[in-house]
Amino acid sequence: MARLIDRETVRQMVKDGAQLVEVLPKEEYAEDHLPGAVSHPLKQLDEEAGELDPNRPVIVYCWDSA
Repeated sequence: MARLIDRETVRQMVKDGAQLVEVLPKEEYAEDHLPGAVSHPLKQLDEEAGELDPNRPVIVYCWDSA
């Protein structure tokens, strides 16, 4: 179930083992991303979802300064 979480919750969840997934294009991930994040662009997420551990929570994010 998707839900919005705040920055402190993200920090705690990652500390507790959650997977951090950036869904922007790989070029943007290469420019900058959160420490520990992996890149699974949104357009490829369905194909690449099998690479994620189904037993750990997943935090999906993107950065848009617009």
